[in-house]
Amino acid sequence: MSELRSPLQAQVVQWQVAPGDIVAPGDVVVILEAMKMEHEVRATAAGQVRELFFGTGDGVGQGDVLMSTMALATSTTITQKVAPPVALSGAMHETQVRTDLQRVLDRHAHTLDAARPDAVRRRHALGLRTARENIEDLCDAGSFTEYGALAVAAQRNRRSDDDLMRNTPADGMVTGIGSINGDSFGPDQSRTVVMAYDATVLAGTQGMRNHQKTDRMLGIALANKLPVVLFAEGGGGRPGDTDMPIVAGLHVSTFASYARLNGQVPVVGIVAGRCFAGNAALLGCSDVIIATRASNIGMGGPAMVEGGGLGVFKPEQIGPSDTQHANGVIDVLVEDEAAAVRAAKHYLSFFQGRVQTFDSPDANALRSVVPENRLRVYDTRAAMTGICDTGSLLELRSGFGKGIHTALARIEGRPVGIIANNPLHLGGAIDADAADKAARFMQLCNAHGLPLVSLVDTPGFMVGPEIEERAQVRHVSRMFVAAAHLRVPFFSVVLRKGYGLGAMAMCAGGFHSPDFTVAWPTGEFGAMGLEGAVKLGYRKELQAQPEGPARDALYDHLVAKQYEAGQAMNMAATLEIDAVIDPAQTREWLARGLASCVVRESRGLSIDTW
Repeated sequence: MSELRSPLQAQVVQWQVAPGDIVAPGDVVVILEAMKMEHEVRATAAGQVRELFFGTGDGVGQGDVLMSTMALATSTTITQKVAPPVALSGAMHETQVRTDLQRVLDRHAHTLDAARPDAVRRRHALGLRTARENIEDLCDAGSFTEYGALAVAAQRNRRSDDDLMRNTPADGMVTGIGSINGDSFGPDQSRTVVMAYDATVLAGTQGMRNHQKTDRMLGIALANKLPVVLFAEGGGGRPGDTDMPIVAGLHVSTFASYARLNGQVPVVGIVAGRCFAGNAALLGCSDVIIATRASNIGMGGPAMVEGGGLGVFKPEQIGPSDTQHANGVIDVLVEDEAAAVRAAKHYLSFFQGRVQTFDSPDANALRSVVPENRLRVYDTRAAMTGICDTGSLLELRSGFGKGIHTALARIEGRPVGIIANNPLHLGGAIDADAADKAARFMQLCNAHGLPLVSLVDTPGFMVGPEIEERAQVRHVSRMFVAAAHLRVPFFSVVLRKGYGLGAMAMCAGGFHSPDFTVAWPTGEFGAMGLEGAVKLGYRKELQAQPEGPARDALYDHLVAKQYEAGQAMNMAATLEIDAVIDPAQTREWLARGLASCVVRESRGLSIDTW
C-alpha cells in the first residue's frame, strides 16, 4: 500500500477519482485550492485507489495523506485516465489555439494595414506609404517590437468599442524599438526607438493615448541612450478625445520629453505630406529634419490660421518644401518616403560607429580642385568629395546658408563632420546665415562626438551696411563661441584664401586652435583681403598717382607683393600654420590626425534647434 500526500496547505476542490479506480503515474487525482489558485495533484505511482481521506471543501495541511492505493497485480492493464501535462518544450499543433490566445491574435490583426484596405488604398492613391510600411522599410527585417499596439482613441464616451478598434488602431501612432543598420553595426549599436504618426487614423492627430505612448518611448530612449526616429506627419492636437476630464491638455509632457533628448541621443524627424502644429513642434526639436518635396511644414495648419483671423489658405500654401529648405528648416530634401528612409539610415550610421570596409577616391584629383587663377571661383564640394570615403558624404541644409557647406562623411571608415567655405556664394565670405549654419553644425558634431574637418577658403566675414542690418555681429560670433566649447578633434585645411576673422572662425577661433592647421600650395593669407589691405594701407600712395594706367599698375604691384608675402610657404616658415601639403596627401593627414586625437568627455552639451 502507498500514500499520496498534499504538497501544500490548501482546500479540496474536487476529486477526480473514487475508491476502486486504477490510476497511472501522472493522472490528476484531486484539485486543491490555495490563495485563489488551483493546484493539480497527480499520482506518483500506479495502483488501485483504496481510500480517500478528505472530502470536497475540507482543508488539508502540507504533508497530510490525501489518498491511499494498493499495488496492482503484474498482469493488470493500466489505461491512463488523464493525459500527463504537456512538456514546456512541446510544440502545440497549429490548429490547437486556445480561445484566449485567439482573442489576442484577432485583436492584433485589427491593428495591421490588412484590416483597413480602404484606408490603405486612399493612402497609396496620394503616392504615400502607411506608417507601418515606412517602419518596415526603416527597420531591419523582423527586428521591430511594437509598444502600445492595442491602444485606441480616448473616445469611448462617444464611439463604440468596435468602431474604435476598427478605425483608430494604435490611436494613430505606431511606436516601438527596432534595429537600423544592424548588419553593419550589430545589435548593440543599431537599436532605435521609432515612432510614426499614422495619417490614415484621425489625420495623424495627437491624441491622449498616443501622447502616453510617445512619453513611454521617449523615457525608454533617454534611459537607454537609444536614438529616436519620428515620422511626424499629422495635424497636431486632437480635440475629440472625451474620455479624460481635461480642459486644454497643456499639461502633457511629450514636448518636454522629446526636447530632453537634445544632445543626449541622435534624434531624426521625417516628414512626407502635411505636418502642422504639435507634430511640427516635435519635428522642430529634432537634430535633423528629412522631408519630401511634397511636404508642408508649419506651426499652424489652415484651420488654425483661419481661426486666428489670418486668412484662408490651402494646406499646400503653408510651409511648402522649397520655402522650408531655403530657410533652413529642412536639412535633407528628398523626392519621396523611400528616399527619406534611405537618408535616415545614412544619417544614423554616422552615430553608430566606424566601418571597416570603404572605398577611397582618387587622391590625385584633389591637386586640380583649386584653379591656378587665384581669382577664379570653384566648388569646394569637389574637395569634400575628394577627402571622404566614396559614397559616404551626406550634405545637411544645402538650401540654406549657402556660404558654408556642412556635411557628415567618413574618412577611412571613421565618421566626421565637414564644414567648407563656398566661393560660389559671396566669394566665400561668411554672412549671418552661413555662420548660424556652421555654428549649429559644430554643436551637433560636438554633442555626438564626431571630429570636425574645416576646409577654408574665405575672404572673411561679410561686411557693409546691409549685412549689419541682419545682426551680423551676433550671428558670426556664434562660430567662435561654438568652437570654444568643442570636445572633439578639429582639423583645418586651407584650400586657398585664409583671411581675417572669418578664417580664424573657420579654424576654431585661431590658426593654433585646431589639432592641426595645414594649407595646400594655393593657400594665401592676410589679416584682411589683399585688395582691401592695399586700398586701405596704401591709400596715400595710390592717390598720389593720377587715375588711370599708372594708378592701376601701382595697385597691381602692391597686391602682388601682398600675395607673395602671404603665401602658404611663408606662413609655414613663421609657424603660423603647421605645414603646407600636397593636396593628394590630405586624406592621409586627416586619417593620421583622427588616429592621434581623442574625443573628450561630454559635459551636458546641447544643440540649438536653429
